[in-house]
Amino acid sequence: MEVRRGAYHDSVTLMRVSRRIGARPDVASAMAAMATELNREVLERMGFDVPGDAGPADLVVAIEADDVDGARAELDDLLRDSSRAPADPGLGARAPARTIASAAARTEATLALVSVPGPHVFTEAMDALAAGLNVMIFSDNVPVEAEVALKEEATRRGLIVMGPDCGTAVIGGAGLGFANAVRPGPVGLVAASGTGAQQIMCLLDSAGVGVGNVLGVGGRDLSPEVSGRSAMSALAALDADPATELIVVVSKPPAPKVAHLIREAARRMDTPVVFALPGPGEDDLTQAVESALERLGRPLPLWPCLSAPVTPRIPAGRTLRGLFAGGTLRDEAEIVAADVLGPEEFTLVDYGDDAYTRGRAHPMIDPTLRLEALAEAAADPDTGVLLLDVVLGHGADPDPSATLVPALKSALGGRDDLAAVISLCGAADDPQDLDRQATALCEAGAAVFASNAEAVRHAAGLLRGTPR
Repeated sequence: MEVRRGAYHDSVTLMRVSRRIGARPDVASAMAAMATELNREVLERMGFDVPGDAGPADLVVAIEADDVDGARAELDDLLRDSSRAPADPGLGARAPARTIASAAARTEATLALVSVPGPHVFTEAMDALAAGLNVMIFSDNVPVEAEVALKEEATRRGLIVMGPDCGTAVIGGAGLGFANAVRPGPVGLVAASGTGAQQIMCLLDSAGVGVGNVLGVGGRDLSPEVSGRSAMSALAALDADPATELIVVVSKPPAPKVAHLIREAARRMDTPVVFALPGPGEDDLTQAVESALERLGRPLPLWPCLSAPVTPRIPAGRTLRGLFAGGTLRDEAEIVAADVLGPEEFTLVDYGDDAYTRGRAHPMIDPTLRLEALAEAAADPDTGVLLLDVVLGHGADPDPSATLVPALKSALGGRDDLAAVISLCGAADDPQDLDRQATALCEAGAAVFASNAEAVRHAAGLLRGTPR
């Protein structure tokens, strides 16, 4: 193991390089990562002793292999290729722009996408707003005070700030961040939830209905502190769009007062609005999609599902363990599971939460932490059903079943006292091949559902002896 002082690489690059080196037949384990607190913990669990003075600005290269020098040389080549500067454009060529404002002056762009560490977001986003650009902030770990200030400035300028922590958007048919390859169509989304938006997009696409724009506003937008500032602007923008026939508002569980403000604003609009706001007594995401289809006069489909090859017999007293990559999918699962099971018979964790993503890639990109949790949950004698979401689309893991299938086979291992249920959120044209992913996961022993709500009801029903 070695520490490279001040050698910064982004987490996605390091994850991909680590996977490539770890796949070598002579390598037992490998990880290249910045020495953040979470990464230090992962390295220590792998058996590596990280020096105490290594910090978040330092790169740790840890390799256990028969040929350490060869693996390290390949790793260095991969890192060098990922950071290689573009070729010199030649004498007299225009120098690349060094700020958002200077780049905006050279183009007709109307949107800036900001993805820098959270503490540096405010300066870059404010620069974009000053240049007259709408802003999509992919970054998380941004102070809420900065978010409010940015959104107030955007409102003053007649612009929209999408985010922080805006992982999904579709603008004029072009997907940004974790977006699915869905057909264009008459529905517009205001989304204070990335995976919630993806679930709705994919269910609509499965039903033959397309999406025109998805305006992500960040998971905190409907909180008391932010008070729906961007959601109100996004609603107004979609209402003014003649191609939008129906608007769906989807959010993590909102603050009640803010939800009331949004509903009141929707009542004053010409375009009909359907709400997907997870909470007791509210429609789940699938039911909201069905309401949208009814408003559009479209037939309701049977949502796709594949049954597990073996019907398990779960002993009494076992619990449900949910391991999620999508926060809203986890929140929806909590509401649905509590309705069936009560609050004492399940544990659901969102591995995409900020607490798990500081210093590392989102679990939709890097499944390491969730796979470790899967093995731990399967080994727990109290676990009866494993519940996971798998989210496809651009930006996500290019082949999630490649790592999840072996983990599921190891977890289930021919047992008939443990079940696995998967909510597979994807569209037919996604690059991962939806049908191939579904078949592989089913053959590994899991029941696979397109609807997250139906997956949860099936998982809860297995514990009750009444699966769907």
